[in-house]
Amino acid sequence: MKYIVVTGGVVSGLGKGVTISSMGRLLQGCGLKVTSIKIDPYLNVDAGTMSPFEHGEVFVMGDGGESDLDLGNYERFLSISLTSDHNITTGKIYQTVISKERRGDYLGKTVQVVPHITDEIQDWIERVAHIPVDESSNEVADVCLIEVGGTVGDIESSVFLEALRQFQFRVGDDNFCLMFVSLVPILSQEQKTKPTQHGVKDLRSLGLSPKVIFCRSEERLQRDTCNKISSFCHVPPQSVLSVHNVNNVYHVPLMLMEQNLHKIISKELNLQDKIAVVPDMTKWSHMAHQVDSFKKVVKIALIGKYTGFQDSYLSVIKSLMHASIACERKLELVWVEATQLEENDPNGEQKQDKAEYDSAWEKISTADGVIVPGGFGNRGFLGKVLAANYCRINNIPILGICLGFQAMVVEYARNVLGHTSANSSEFDESTEHPVVFFMPEIDKENMGGTMRLGSRITKFTHDHDDNTTSTAKILYGNNEEVSERHRHRYEVNPDYVDAIHSAGLAFVGRDEKGERMEVAELKRSTHPYYMGCQYHPEFKSRPMRPSPPFLGLILASSGGLDEYLESQKEE
Repeated sequence: MKYIVVTGGVVSGLGKGVTISSMGRLLQGCGLKVTSIKIDPYLNVDAGTMSPFEHGEVFVMGDGGESDLDLGNYERFLSISLTSDHNITTGKIYQTVISKERRGDYLGKTVQVVPHITDEIQDWIERVAHIPVDESSNEVADVCLIEVGGTVGDIESSVFLEALRQFQFRVGDDNFCLMFVSLVPILSQEQKTKPTQHGVKDLRSLGLSPKVIFCRSEERLQRDTCNKISSFCHVPPQSVLSVHNVNNVYHVPLMLMEQNLHKIISKELNLQDKIAVVPDMTKWSHMAHQVDSFKKVVKIALIGKYTGFQDSYLSVIKSLMHASIACERKLELVWVEATQLEENDPNGEQKQDKAEYDSAWEKISTADGVIVPGGFGNRGFLGKVLAANYCRINNIPILGICLGFQAMVVEYARNVLGHTSANSSEFDESTEHPVVFFMPEIDKENMGGTMRLGSRITKFTHDHDDNTTSTAKILYGNNEEVSERHRHRYEVNPDYVDAIHSAGLAFVGRDEKGERMEVAELKRSTHPYYMGCQYHPEFKSRPMRPSPPFLGLILASSGGLDEYLESQKEE
């Protein structure tokens, strides 16, 4: 196993995740199999209880692990399926070591940061690196990419860097390559190298010397800048790579290929016999350049609760982009705060900012399509219900995910079945019509890891009442069942399923026992695209393999769904 470790300096948010994902895609183009590990130095065991406003979305793994959004970047770019163990946190490491100490595994030794914590980190990396993750085979990877979160010099990450210092000797120099991502700011039209010099100096003081330096800058790195960084940071000039701004993120692997990163890695890790001299990036290159050429626009309104921080919906945004690429459309995303769709505040008082309210509704009325993603808590739920009603009545294509799906069910129960007080018991425990209710087997007290999480089977066992095949089933290639990832506590109440289904909102996808509702839709003859999913299809979308529900939304929003569905029926 070969290990490539990527650390960062100067500031966070430089794009280590995109850099490491792009590197992995390039190595795949050279014929190698890759896996990825993300190290997050925070004390949380996982990202499951973190606020979307602070940390962005929680990415759900197939095994139910709740992780950092960077693992989503790895899965999308590399078409791999990672596990919860591929996200290492300080909380997980200390929890494991303390559990061992309580069991007496250390045989009376004084348990210390060195060697016990650092050994656990190294053992974890070696164990997880050998877990097969390739979606097309069950083979162990050739190269493991490791991203260390935060920046060099952070107190939180120091124990991980010490572990990696030791790790380079455990696996040997031919199997370990350290890389560094730094910022090269431009001041008075001059590219400044001092931040990079100091970052590398801090790293080398810890016993770690980078073999490659990625320089993030607004503009392409000048040759003089490369030479200066090379001189002061103890790396060859050809190993100082420019990672400048590009039109879209899919150009980054091509940028690294142009600078011969694959050849540098081949030399540093002694991979000459396994790596292709010329990477096969034909399909990827075609996609990256194709995205730049789209002229036709599809306008999608995203109705959310965390619109102030777009990373809260990162996988949803990427899934919309993947589907737009497949439909050869340029995505225009319009953000709508769900609470702005509500005429009254939570106390029943009319809101003061009428202009804000009118603007929010204008965005929806002028959109080609609408997406209502998941979320937690009562704030903005009424706005999502009102949006579902507007889209249903006005034939605007809409996709509801998780809480968005539940909002569609509540709306239908209120306005079609006549249950005006219908609600989710999450928001009104005394509601007369709890059409969405709490799953009885879940623990209400402990928040972390207690939801219905991870991959579950959905079976398309129910068509519409007139035996019309469901749109969802056709979008999924006419498969009888699919596996998608979940993250929720509440779901549709079985007591109301038959009434809602018979009234036209058909629950076409259900779990293996037929008890849990997974997909609901209106017939194509009554609405161009009205679909909701209890699961999160965004977590399995890929750049060249878009998620079916998202593809359906973009097709419907751009006028191509009928033709696509007919072509799928013929196949």
